[in-house]
Amino acid sequence: MDKNLEMAALAVLIHDLRKHKKVTLNELAERIGRSVGFLSQVERGLSRPTVADLTAIAETLDVPTTYFYSLPKPKALDWVTRPDERRTLYLAGGITDIMASPTLQGAFMVVDSLLEPGASSGERQMSDRSEQAGYVLEGQLTLWLGEDEQSATLYPGDAFQVPSYARLRYANQGDTPARVLWIYT
Repeated sequence: MDKNLEMAALAVLIHDLRKHKKVTLNELAERIGRSVGFLSQVERGLSRPTVADLTAIAETLDVPTTYFYSLPKPKALDWVTRPDERRTLYLAGGITDIMASPTLQGAFMVVDSLLEPGASSGERQMSDRSEQAGYVLEGQLTLWLGEDEQSATLYPGDAFQVPSYARLRYANQGDTPARVLWIYT
């Protein structure tokens, strides 16, 4: 799929899930601290949510954030993915997440995350039900963890692991793109 089709597919997933859960646009906006206008644009594919927005939407609608990676693409083998078979989320804040795992049915999921210079998960910390780990492949990634926002800047070869529901935000504060392999339970 191309970028516009991927963005439209995410918009449909969010809209349909919200409707299925019988949550109004106004209720969802209030619960995640965003405007109704912004959410309406997201659901129409006109605006992209940040990582923090998508995480808040997932938590509010009681699904794991990985739910939004679930749009299936045809694969030759159900246990292998090739680059042209992967689901891609183009998020606000300069982040592109590519679902590397062939399925969401296992105990974990692998995401190839590309962060442009200055890219950020959002201004506020997020909390995801998944345990997360990551390995920096290129560039640098700064993480802020916990209420006191303890920070660490990671470089190629560095790795991290944070527990479920840890309060976290992250950014590429470097001058070059960053690439991080994320693992979610």
